[in-house]
Amino acid sequence: MQWFDALVQGILLGGMYAQYALGMALMFGVMRIVNVSHGDLVILLSLIGISLASNFGFGPFTVMVALVPLAIALGWLLQRAVLNKVVGDDPLPSLIATFGLSIALQNMMLQIWSANSRSLPGGGIESQSIQIAGIYVGLLPVLVLGFATALTWGLDLMLKRSRFGRALRAASADVEAASMTGINARAVYASATAIAVGILGFAAVFQSLRSTVAPADGGAQLIYAFEAVIIGGMGSVWGAFIGSMVLGISQAIGFRLDPGFGVLAGHLVFLLVLAIRPQGLFGKV
Repeated sequence: MQWFDALVQGILLGGMYAQYALGMALMFGVMRIVNVSHGDLVILLSLIGISLASNFGFGPFTVMVALVPLAIALGWLLQRAVLNKVVGDDPLPSLIATFGLSIALQNMMLQIWSANSRSLPGGGIESQSIQIAGIYVGLLPVLVLGFATALTWGLDLMLKRSRFGRALRAASADVEAASMTGINARAVYASATAIAVGILGFAAVFQSLRSTVAPADGGAQLIYAFEAVIIGGMGSVWGAFIGSMVLGISQAIGFRLDPGFGVLAGHLVFLLVLAIRPQGLFGKV
C-alpha cells in the first residue's frame, strides 16, 4: 500500500509538471525555440495572480479567468517583440535572448514583490481531500491532473486536426516552403507562443495554490518542464504528458526511499532515459 500510495502521489505530482511542460513541448519540441524564461513566466503570472487576489478579493478560479487571457497576450507580445527577431535554424540567438529576459524578469519581480514567498489563498480547496481506492488524496492535485489532461488533449487535437496546427508544423519544418504556400510564419509563431504562455496561466494558479512562490523559483519549473519534454520525446504533446508522469513518479518513489532523494531521483531517471533512448520515450529515431 505504501508503494501504491507513492505511485498515486507521483501521478498527481506529474499533473503539475505536465502544465509546466505543455508550453515547453510546443515551443521547444515543435517550434524549436529555446525559452529559458519559461519558469520565470510561471512565477511572474503566479505573483500577478496573488496580487489580484489580495487587492480585489478574487477567488482562485476568478484569478484563473483573469490570468489566462493576460498570459496569452504576454506570450503574443513576447514572440512579436523578441523571439520573431531571433528565431531561425540556430537555437542560440533565442537562448541568449530569453536568458536575458529571464534575468530581467527576476530583477523586476524582486523590485515589485521583494524576495518574500507568497501563496494564493484557495478558500479551503487546498486542504480538502477525497478517497480513491482506499487512499485519501488532495482535491487540489486531482483538479491539477484533470486540467493537465484536458489541456494535453486539447493541444494535441489542435496540432493534429486544425488548420492552425498544420500551418505551425509546416512553418516549423521549413519556413521558406511554408511561406511559398501562403503561411505567415511570424504570425503563426506569435499565436503558438500565445497558446504556450496561456497554458502557463493555468499552471501559475495551481502552483501558487499548492505551495509558496518567490521571484527566484523559476529555475526549478524550467528544469522540470525541460526534463519532462526530453523524457517524453520532442514534438510529442502526449509524450510530454507521459514524461511528466515519469518524472513525478520517480520523485515520489525517491521521497519514499529518503526525503532528500526525491528531486535527485527524478534527475537520475532523466539522465537514464537520455542515455538509453536519447530521442525520448515517444520520439522518432
